[in-house]
Amino acid sequence: MIDFLSKKLDWLNVEYWFYVLNDLSLVYIILPFFILELIRYAYQKRLTKDLILDSVANIITFGAFFIIEIILGILAITKVYFWIYDNFSLPHLELNWATIITCILLADLAYYWEHRMMHRIGIGWATHTVHHSSPHFNMSVAYRFGPLDAILPIVFSLPIVMLGFDPILVLLSEVFVQVFQTLLHTEIIGKFTRPVEYIFNTPSHHRVHHGSNRQYWDKNYAGILIIWDRMFGTFEPEIEKVKYGISEPLNSNNPIKVFFHGLTRLYNKIRKTKGFKNKLLVFIKPPDWEGT
Repeated sequence: MIDFLSKKLDWLNVEYWFYVLNDLSLVYIILPFFILELIRYAYQKRLTKDLILDSVANIITFGAFFIIEIILGILAITKVYFWIYDNFSLPHLELNWATIITCILLADLAYYWEHRMMHRIGIGWATHTVHHSSPHFNMSVAYRFGPLDAILPIVFSLPIVMLGFDPILVLLSEVFVQVFQTLLHTEIIGKFTRPVEYIFNTPSHHRVHHGSNRQYWDKNYAGILIIWDRMFGTFEPEIEKVKYGISEPLNSNNPIKVFFHGLTRLYNKIRKTKGFKNKLLVFIKPPDWEGT
């Protein structure tokens, strides 16, 4: 086992397998699964105009996210990662199975904390609320992103780079965690066996995370492993039927309104909050905080 974990790997093979597991999953899992979901909606007579328009809005927000954050952001993010890697990291680690597995686990832990932050501070929720604002739950909702969703998590990723992990491996690991999350956005799959449900994040756990039911607020932040939520006290099982959406419903499928509504609501809250200090606190206080 030690020989296997310490086996040195080349980037060509590593990038190929990440490509197969990440990028190509859209072709062999996500799109087929979404078609199956549409068939299921039609069979249950739930394939409504609202659901179709919601799905279209989800894809458009992803397009905006890709243009604004990925194309522009990845260039800047990669430069920041490599600058930290070259100037402030511990000795650089070799590329082998041990470093790949460890990096994915660290990326998963970092995802838990950045995801929790996105829910618990004002500026984080202003962008992440876009993802939660759909009253539906299917594969298209996984692509419903807010304007700053790729920028704020950098704070939690840089420490991994500082530990000596190659920046490209860190980015690939983050994408791997995100793709795993995508697969959880479905109502078709119920619950798995107890060991799986105890260790891994599953559709059942992630349905809870998208619930607007009061007992489901700010629960199940995990990416791949639900054990983070169990360890840090944010786990909640799926018991009551989940009502999807946010506490203040958006009631719109206009892609522009969907994409920017969180920032608009944050701006309105800042404008109404009295006192310069309180206005600044709106950015870092929980989204339900009211200035005194």
